[in-house]
Amino acid sequence: MSKKRILIFDDDKTILEVITIIFEENGYHVEISETSHDILEKVARYQPDVILMDNWIPKIGGVEATRLLKNHEEFKTIPVIYVTANNDIVALAKQAQADDYVAKPFNLEDLEDKVAQYLQ
Repeated sequence: MSKKRILIFDDDKTILEVITIIFEENGYHVEISETSHDILEKVARYQPDVILMDNWIPKIGGVEATRLLKNHEEFKTIPVIYVTANNDIVALAKQAQADDYVAKPFNLEDLEDKVAQYLQ
C-alpha cells in the first residue's frame, strides 16, 4: 500500500516540525508549506490525500486558499481540515468550505484521528 500524502499549510515552524514528525512516524508522507498563495500549484504537484490548513498564513490566508481549492474542479474533493487558534473556527471553516476543523492548541491524538477519518 502506498503512503498516504498529507499537505500542511502553516507558518509556524514549530507546529510544522511536530506534525511532520508525528505523521511520518505513523507512515504518512508529509509535505509542508509556509505560504498558501500558490496552493493550486502545490496541490497539483504533490497530489495530497488530505490537507491541513492554518487560518493565519502569509499572502492570502487559509480561508481564501481553501476556497480556491474547493472551487477547483480537479481538487474540490480533497479533504481540507482547518486548523486554527481562532475563536470563530467553526464559522471560518464553514466560510472556507473546509471539510472539518481542529482547534489550536490541539491534542495530537485528536488531529491524528481526524486525519485518519478522511483517509479511510
